[in-house]
Amino acid sequence: MKEKEVKEFVKKRYGEVAKTRRSSSCCCGSPATDAALRIGYSEKDLENIPEASIMGLGCGNPVALASLEEGKTVLDLGSGGGIDVFLAARKVGPKGKAIGVDMTEEMVNRARATASKYGYQNVDIRLGEIENLPVEDDSVDVVISNCVINLSLDKEKVFREAYRVLKPGGRIMISDLVTEGELPEEVRKSFDAWAGCIAGALEKHQYLDTIRRAGFKKVKIASESTFTIDVSHELKGKITSVQVEGHKL
Repeated sequence: MKEKEVKEFVKKRYGEVAKTRRSSSCCCGSPATDAALRIGYSEKDLENIPEASIMGLGCGNPVALASLEEGKTVLDLGSGGGIDVFLAARKVGPKGKAIGVDMTEEMVNRARATASKYGYQNVDIRLGEIENLPVEDDSVDVVISNCVINLSLDKEKVFREAYRVLKPGGRIMISDLVTEGELPEEVRKSFDAWAGCIAGALEKHQYLDTIRRAGFKKVKIASESTFTIDVSHELKGKITSVQVEGHKL
């Protein structure tokens, strides 16, 4: 499949999600809050951030495992409505910064409006692609992402960009979907399956090797679980949600 065609389809799909406030087929359920609870967010997490940022998207809670410290700079790849950006902003405090990058203009506008409405001074939402981050070299302490990198056709480039923007000693904490075995060819060629975070998923060992090729060290799976939300019968047991850690030494 052509990268441009997949990207445009995904942008259109998530643009619709941003405008209608409904959940998409990616890693979510209805209502959005219930879906967020199922994938790892706590009730306290959701109580402490704007409701508009909770869209039921994702496959984990990268902020929970990232051990964020006050004063640090955090970057969220594919930040969407901003749920992880706003959670990270609370963790790093007023002296820190939480940056979100998303390629969908409607998502960016939504997250910016939410940040403005609720007075988040340490949140910066930027329009851009995760393969070409609008972020300076060596400027970020932690990179997080939640069920987004699987949407990219060039995952190694994404991880190389994450490596570029991280400070020496920085780290990634990524929630994403991987496969256990090969997916059916009809799934791989489905635009809906791409937008649904399934078709672009790599096998687990390939995913970890891709991160290592980008330069990261001490790459490991911090936690994993079988992914079951909105997975068809033929894919049950083949999709795993993983939280992956890696370091820039």
